[in-house]
Amino acid sequence: MEPSGEVMVKHLDIVLNPSGFVPLAAEISLETTRPVQVEIFVPGRGSSAGDVRHLFQEVSYTHVLPVLGLYPSMDNAVQLRFYNEAGVGVGEIRRTVTTDSLVPGMPIVSIDINRPGHRPGLNLVSYYGVTGRLLPMTPVIVDSEGAVRWYADFAEHEFLHSLRYGAGVERLANGNLYFGDNNSGRIVSIDMLGNVVEEWPIPGYEFHHHVLEMTPGGNILATVNKQGLATVKDHIIEIDRATGAIIQEWDLRESLDPTRRAWTNNSRDWFHSNGLAYDPVDDAIIVSGRVQGTVKLTRTNEVVWILAPHRDWSTAGNGVDLNTKLLTPLDVINSPITNKDVLEGTAVHPDFDWAWYQHAPKLLPYGDLLLFDNGVRRHFSSRALYSRAVVFRVSDENMTVRQVWEYGKARGRATFSRVVSDVDFHKRQGNIVFMPGALINSDGAHGRIIEVNIKNREVVFEAAIHLPNAQFGITFHRVERLSLYPPDP
Repeated sequence: MEPSGEVMVKHLDIVLNPSGFVPLAAEISLETTRPVQVEIFVPGRGSSAGDVRHLFQEVSYTHVLPVLGLYPSMDNAVQLRFYNEAGVGVGEIRRTVTTDSLVPGMPIVSIDINRPGHRPGLNLVSYYGVTGRLLPMTPVIVDSEGAVRWYADFAEHEFLHSLRYGAGVERLANGNLYFGDNNSGRIVSIDMLGNVVEEWPIPGYEFHHHVLEMTPGGNILATVNKQGLATVKDHIIEIDRATGAIIQEWDLRESLDPTRRAWTNNSRDWFHSNGLAYDPVDDAIIVSGRVQGTVKLTRTNEVVWILAPHRDWSTAGNGVDLNTKLLTPLDVINSPITNKDVLEGTAVHPDFDWAWYQHAPKLLPYGDLLLFDNGVRRHFSSRALYSRAVVFRVSDENMTVRQVWEYGKARGRATFSRVVSDVDFHKRQGNIVFMPGALINSDGAHGRIIEVNIKNREVVFEAAIHLPNAQFGITFHRVERLSLYPPDP
């Protein structure tokens, strides 16, 4: 076809959006006269911060490769660089890929802070937005300059056309993205070109909120409604990754008390499970119930502990006295806090406050628990309006909990999100990301990504994501920092 250094390219074909669902991606089919590795490079539009570069490891005569990170409404320069078996460059070629404009309703992103020390990569936003459907959901990836570089538009998909992915989209250990879909009633994984790679139907149940890969390559947990019951959002299931069989069910009506009304008068949605974490140390799950608290459960659905104000706990459906499962808070010198008002949740201690209507439980590498504390009805009132990222250190053995870190309280109503929202931990950089997803304030309806250094609480990255015509003020439920091509940074 054409010479390129020491390599002759015999065949080259580029197809934009080959699946029909990812408009800013393409696929290259390539054949060369000698076996090579291929590096794909898409230069940034504004600066090198927007560069997308990936070296594929396979050495071969033929390649079929995804091109990711194209800009919308642009003649994108795409460079292919070739390397021999020894890693020595043996040539390159350039092509142009022309993309269409974005569909209406995409996010408007402004970067407020971008300092050294933040985790590199792009931001996968589990976005509530694009045209024409009630709470339509469109995963969007924006770069550190605020440009949209990838999105999946499933409006014409066979079964994802009315996608509602609850808490949002995450990346599997194998590099694909995964989510649950309320409307089609299944768990789905897709590749970065938008092809459905795996799907797990859940007969007898209805998905809502959160799906979680328990361990890398392991089974799948999901928050579900069990069909035929008078209550909702109070069951968890485990799905066998290989067979799709539902191999475990946690019925929270049995392990907890569905008549407790300290935070809610809703007898149907009495728990409202909205997030999951898995503890491989003792094969247990941690469940966030928005209107009850955060609970750790054994494989056999026995409560290990309850992280919540001590008000109005009684007997579980299985007869266990839940007051024996309540964690005792500690102060900064590890002494038990005994003030009844603090324990009950009507007052705050200088060293400790409970999480209120929380989301997004994450187990940190050293065992602490990270939560997004929404702060709704904090201390059973509506006076203290702030949300936090908060880290708790729980001792299963001693049945105690100590608050070891928080961020957000000082920002007050400016970052107060009544619903949704996310937190993350970036181990390599030592940062926590605080992500209120439904802000309604002087800046209008929007969400924020706020990456904070744990040691000095310096904000190293902050972006505002505005959704045109936001419904209920919700912009996103979750944001993940990742690379377009795995592995993630």
